[in-house]
Amino acid sequence: MQSQHIHRRLTFVLQAILVMEFVGALWEQQWLTAVVTIGIIAVTLAPLLLGRLLRVFIPPEFVLLAIAFIFASLFLGEVHDYYARFWWWDIALHSTSGILLGIVGFLLVHVLNETENIGVHMKPGFVAFFAFLFAVGMGALWEIFEFSMDSFFGMNMQKPMLGDPSGLTDTMWDLIVDTLGALIISVLGYSFIKTAGNNSFLERWINAFIENNPRLFKSNR
Repeated sequence: MQSQHIHRRLTFVLQAILVMEFVGALWEQQWLTAVVTIGIIAVTLAPLLLGRLLRVFIPPEFVLLAIAFIFASLFLGEVHDYYARFWWWDIALHSTSGILLGIVGFLLVHVLNETENIGVHMKPGFVAFFAFLFAVGMGALWEIFEFSMDSFFGMNMQKPMLGDPSGLTDTMWDLIVDTLGALIISVLGYSFIKTAGNNSFLERWINAFIENNPRLFKSNR
């Protein structure tokens, strides 16, 4: 319970920083920054709204990670130009997104596997493989989105990298680190299913999700 309180407080701190940035942008009449910031604030509320809409309890750890990623990618990356200031910022975020999407993919198929009224029973290897493909697929869709935004709206989401002005190197490294992050989660997820009590961070997070959403599963772990 104490860790949940800590996660909720950290989430509140990040959202409070965004609100202060929004107020400051209004005060300085930086309208574009204000609009972008209020959009980011709305996105950070998505996990809470999604949980209420689907009647699913999302553990505070998941919410904090999602909001921290949004804060780092959109607020620090785009608004404060961390992508240009730190060459490794994009790589670090894509590594994290691969891990987060791998967790989401693993949970999706694990819920299907454990739900009583759905006649699906998949082997651990397939569950891990699905999580891997889900994360890599979502990463590929994001790169298509970046390419589309650059092509149709003249944006610069695919940035020059390592002397390559075309953005191809940036795209390929994004996909590579997405894949590595997804692979890590797939291996940990496979171990979670096959070996009881391995006490990895993934096991703790998945157990928290299962225990707080008993209606989705036949039984709590």
